[in-house]
Amino acid sequence: MAETLAAPAPATFDPDKFRQSTRSQWESAAEAWDRWGPLLSRWLGPATDVMLDMAGVGPGARVLDIAAGAGEQTLVTARRAGSAGYVLATDISPAILRYAQAAARREGLRNVETQELDGERHDQLPAGSFDAAISRVGLIYFPDQQRALAGIRHALRPGGRFAAIVYSTPDRNAFFSVPVGIIRRRAQLPPPLPGQPGPFSLGGEGVLQRTLEQAGFRDVEVRRVDSPVRLPTAAECVRFERESFGALHQMLAGMDDAGRADTWREIEQALAQYQAGEGFVGPCEMLVGAGTR
Repeated sequence: MAETLAAPAPATFDPDKFRQSTRSQWESAAEAWDRWGPLLSRWLGPATDVMLDMAGVGPGARVLDIAAGAGEQTLVTARRAGSAGYVLATDISPAILRYAQAAARREGLRNVETQELDGERHDQLPAGSFDAAISRVGLIYFPDQQRALAGIRHALRPGGRFAAIVYSTPDRNAFFSVPVGIIRRRAQLPPPLPGQPGPFSLGGEGVLQRTLEQAGFRDVEVRRVDSPVRLPTAAECVRFERESFGALHQMLAGMDDAGRADTWREIEQALAQYQAGEGFVGPCEMLVGAGTR
């Protein structure tokens, strides 16, 4: 699952409130995230293929899909695993998992199941029960990433692989960082607290590799994948973010209607610099990191 931001930060970060907020925002944004599935496929498809390759997903594999969202990448994974394989898609939001399950049924994929589960609680699954685990733009939003990774290692068999897609740095992801910066300035929000989860929490040089190694994964590898967001216009990108990035609305919650409208107008004007004859091309770079249990 992608595009969750922390709510406006209090004096100290409250992980429990963050989890409740995350669940609530995805319950609300589930329909829109599912509806934007074709864009997600085009935008994140190349990084998803790299993730599945690095996780070693092939015919017959049992795969755990963490923070699966509406399941676009779940279906890709299920096709790779084939009828002899199995995919369990987990997410903190039961509403969004209903879209994932419905999509699997429409495509006749009988090797997909869903389970509501916090991303830090995969230690509740049977030990060593999966050959591979994946997470597309989910790990960055877990308040305790090491606890999440410990649960993932628990669910993997020895020799199993985990692979995750995360954003790199804000300067390489302007389609996202520009709106966040404008909203933070206009709403007079403080910067994220150290260690707070968020879109760029694992994007710094060497951070993802160190995080996976600290969790006990070996043979860790990290690859960069250019992932531009391509849409007809900057206005369409703003519509995508307004409909699907629920936490942006949380950041704007303290502003009145006029202030919010002005902020969205400024965001569209700022993103217009990435619109040319070929349409809107929003800069985005993903990192794909993987390691062995």
